[in-house]
Amino acid sequence: MSLHIEVEKTREVAVLRCAGRIVRDEALPRLRLALTGLSQLRVIVLDLTQVDMLDASGLGVLVSLHNWTSIRGIQLKLVNPSKLLREMLELTGLISVFHISSVADVIDMFCRPDQAVENLERAVA
Repeated sequence: MSLHIEVEKTREVAVLRCAGRIVRDEALPRLRLALTGLSQLRVIVLDLTQVDMLDASGLGVLVSLHNWTSIRGIQLKLVNPSKLLREMLELTGLISVFHISSVADVIDMFCRPDQAVENLERAVA
């Protein structure tokens, strides 16, 4: 299954729900394009709940996107990575680089959109 991305925006926050595989093929440019098109936001959440595969190229794109968002003052959060994705982040030492949170954090953020950024910033701290 190739990568499918759904984008939901609320004020200064966007959630990109990713499903499928983040691997070397058309998925990498698709993810990069979807995220870089959101440069005016303060927080971008990558929901990885339905991502079943991530290869070295996909990991490289996540690092690249992390750097891109950092330069622009945007917080990038990874939500609910699978056991495989979490293990890859741990093995590469990237677990300490990315902000990783649960689906509950995102649900809370969208249930109270007037405080979305404040809630997410508290979760990051």
